[in-house]
Amino acid sequence: MLQYIVSGEHSSLLALGGILFAFIATVYTTAKLCQYLPKDAGREFAHDGKLSAGKPRGAGIIFVLAFVASAILFVPMKPELVIYLILIVISMLTGFLDDASEKPWGELKKGILDLCVAVLVAMTFLHYNDNTIQLALFHHAMLEIPKAVFAVLIVVLVWVSVNVTNCSDGVDGLSGTLTIISIMTIYVVDRILGTGEDFSFLILLFAACILGYLWYNATPSRLLMGDAGSRAMGLFISIAVLKCGSPILYIPIALVLILDGGLGLVKVGLIRAFKIRIMTKIRTPLHDHVRKVWGWSNTQAVFRFAIIQIILAVAVVYGIGL
Repeated sequence: MLQYIVSGEHSSLLALGGILFAFIATVYTTAKLCQYLPKDAGREFAHDGKLSAGKPRGAGIIFVLAFVASAILFVPMKPELVIYLILIVISMLTGFLDDASEKPWGELKKGILDLCVAVLVAMTFLHYNDNTIQLALFHHAMLEIPKAVFAVLIVVLVWVSVNVTNCSDGVDGLSGTLTIISIMTIYVVDRILGTGEDFSFLILLFAACILGYLWYNATPSRLLMGDAGSRAMGLFISIAVLKCGSPILYIPIALVLILDGGLGLVKVGLIRAFKIRIMTKIRTPLHDHVRKVWGWSNTQAVFRFAIIQIILAVAVVYGIGL
């Protein structure tokens, strides 16, 4: 264990070492192991989906395991954190097995697995934390939620976060970039509110590992994270926003992810459940619409979506600091 605590916090030197280790470990292991990953077959209905055919897919297994290794080495482990790490690995593995499968897993199977993970997150969080949340953008008012209701809301939050992040993974560098912006916003919120102290350093390690992956995924990408990465990222975002004590902030902090990936889920869900068709002239995910209909390049889509989320992040941080 390379753990050393000073006044309840990591020493600056060890924190720097942990972040550098997470990034370098991800870059190095990705370079060495990417050849063993399954190959992408291209997505039939996605804009320019065929361009991904033949690229290594499922690289999420590399950066997630690099993150877990970094966390074990550099973060004081508590039972709650250990459970979260296990659940993140489980979410990653279910995604990787789907990535590696010749026949993609059905939506029902993946939905049930997501639900099981979400229930375990709710049980873990409510066991180690109370059922009071802070309305950080509303004069820091406190709201106590009945545990049963809070459990249901946590399950919804986790399921939504996993799936919208997964659906947003369709442009080189997009979901990884948006995830980094979202979790770093949560980190700043943690520092302002003084919450999530036992989780905030994990955010920095996870961001460093995603950056290591983006080293190879920036346009034009050499490999893809697959469901192994996107599902783990969505789960991590939901846990991080829960630990910050103000889970309602998930909406502005991850709004671009929600709109990009979520509108398609709503669109398909309404058609299947009620035969209601909405947004008939809008392609979903939105990153396909802006590229196919508006003519944006992949780089423009990533930068412009990121700019929007950064503006929202600045607004959230300013609002909380008032």
